Amino acid sequence: MIQIKRVYEEYEEKDGYRILVDRLWPRGLSREKAHLDEWLKDIAPTDELRKWFNHDPERYTEFKQRYEKELKEHAGLLEEIRKKAAHHRVTLLYGAHDEQHNQAVVLLEVLSEKH
Repeated sequence: MIQIKRVYEEYEEKDGYRILVDRLWPRGLSREKAHLDEWLKDIAPTDELRKWFNHDPERYTEFKQRYEKELKEHAGLLEEIRKKAAHHRVTLLYGAHDEQHNQAVVLLEVLSEKH
């Protein structure tokens, strides 16, 4: 099972294996408080795409398409996450305030697709 959660929310043991999927470290958060098992910067949107999107909900549809295209180049990382999820609950962590329009939502959808 794979789920998403804001990295600023309280750590819970039921989160399972926790992966930060942001390229930048979340502001004001210590490594201890984050309770990360892994930080996958490379699976996050490129700096160019992240800056272009700028968390603008009106750009989300195009952001999603561009990010899905970027993710095709990270098939190995996607497969690693799927393998972990076959044996453990995996929580993808993100820092964005908007819980509906962010890269973790797109990543969860891509990971949930049948391949």
